[in-house]
Amino acid sequence: MEIEVRKPTEEEAKLFKTYPTWECEPSEFPWTYGDTEICLMVEGQVTVTTDEGEVSFGAGDLVRFPAGLSCTWKVTERVRKHYIFKEAS
Repeated sequence: MEIEVRKPTEEEAKLFKTYPTWECEPSEFPWTYGDTEICLMVEGQVTVTTDEGEVSFGAGDLVRFPAGLSCTWKVTERVRKHYIFKEAS
């Protein structure tokens, strides 16, 4: 299960600003995705560790986490992101 990280299109960036916001102070915690999450990082820096390795991302990145992914989030700079969950198909 791969985490996808890329820059959003202008349309995507505009759309994601209408989605809910989540914030987190520097911390480390385990997480499992029941549904696919797509988020636009507004600020912060994160490294996510999975069985397959580490992925780092930060402000300006569009990130997709697949349903079923288990990982550990390490927030090194305060995070603010817009997000949406899509049900697993």
